[in-house]
Amino acid sequence: MNLLEKNLLKPGPLGEHAHYAHGYFAYPKLEGELGNQMFFNGKQKLVWSLNNYLGLANCTEVRKADEEGAKQYGLAYPMGARMMTGNTILHEMLEEKLSSFVKKEDTFLLNYGYQGMLSIIDSLLDRHDVVVYDSESHACIIDGLRLHIGKRFVYKHNDIQDFEKQLIRAKKLTDQNNGGILVITEGVFGMRGDTGKLKEISAFKKQYDFTFLVDDAHGIGVMGATGAGTGEAQGVQNEIDLYFATFAKSFAAIGAFVSGKKEIIQYLKYNMRSQIYAKALPMPLVYGLHQRLSLIKEKPELRTQLWEITQQLQNGLKQAGLEIGNTQSPVTPVYLAGSIDQATALVRDLRETHDIFCSLVVYPVVPKGMIILRLIPTANHTKEEVGRTVEVFRQIKLNLAAGKYDNQLQLS
Repeated sequence: MNLLEKNLLKPGPLGEHAHYAHGYFAYPKLEGELGNQMFFNGKQKLVWSLNNYLGLANCTEVRKADEEGAKQYGLAYPMGARMMTGNTILHEMLEEKLSSFVKKEDTFLLNYGYQGMLSIIDSLLDRHDVVVYDSESHACIIDGLRLHIGKRFVYKHNDIQDFEKQLIRAKKLTDQNNGGILVITEGVFGMRGDTGKLKEISAFKKQYDFTFLVDDAHGIGVMGATGAGTGEAQGVQNEIDLYFATFAKSFAAIGAFVSGKKEIIQYLKYNMRSQIYAKALPMPLVYGLHQRLSLIKEKPELRTQLWEITQQLQNGLKQAGLEIGNTQSPVTPVYLAGSIDQATALVRDLRETHDIFCSLVVYPVVPKGMIILRLIPTANHTKEEVGRTVEVFRQIKLNLAAGKYDNQLQLS
């Protein structure tokens, strides 16, 4: 069979819904200035779906820095991969500042978070090595592990007893073939909002001699006394061998970085194929990231505002009878029970009747029968917006229980 024809017959677990989802539930277009109020299908909505934790996306200082960076350097600069012609003083200065911020010896800038994590995993492992990782790890980690030709053992989400069980299995193998163990988890899990058990995991390092890699995409800038991340918040930043974070969340930009000891960062610089063979992060982005990092360090009130809004939202939802799970971060999932067609009718009601826009997560991302409405609070949201949202969510929960969203044929 022709390869293209074959794939059209198997659109995939997400693609099978494309005929009704595209443009509304999937690939929606939010328009207007980035912020709490944006336009969707021509109508203004209250938006809870932007990973703009500290509100930097439209911050005056950030917009000015982005403009200055583009004006001074243009989008083409630098031309080439960093190993060849794309290295600059500005890139290296940002790496030094990030190292200081997350309390590591050295840092390597990465073009994209997804690509970066995949490439870190690929460059660290050979067939004798074994990986132990959390079952709810992000897709970039899973795809990186697909490149690994050795063994990998998954432990139940945040289950330390099962984690040690998988460590024991890994140690037996590495003792036999002289391999090493890589442990991977996340600082903040982006779907459910709970934090990885970094402190508990670190306690096993001496006994099992593993390398500890933490993906803190949702923790950087948000967690910890200074915003240096979940390792700082749990008091184990020194135990993390490779600290990875992206600029796509609290920094409101593009790109990522990985920090650790000088020797291992030097190794990554010369072995990460996604960076060796890809053009360097464009200068306007690097220029703007300097300003973003300065604001994160110099304006702790942004983090304070974020947490005030987060606590009001999460407490309000719980008091209204909504289930938000075990979130320990600004990520706020609302769990409901229902089918996909009920979920689509419910979201249409949210968007069209109540003018509230948030992300919908259903099977196959979560088990059948589960609906997750994920809300991302920011430092820019107001208490009035929180109050309005809580009341609407109280109503949609009642509507779902009363059968309002049944048999509305939203899948056609």
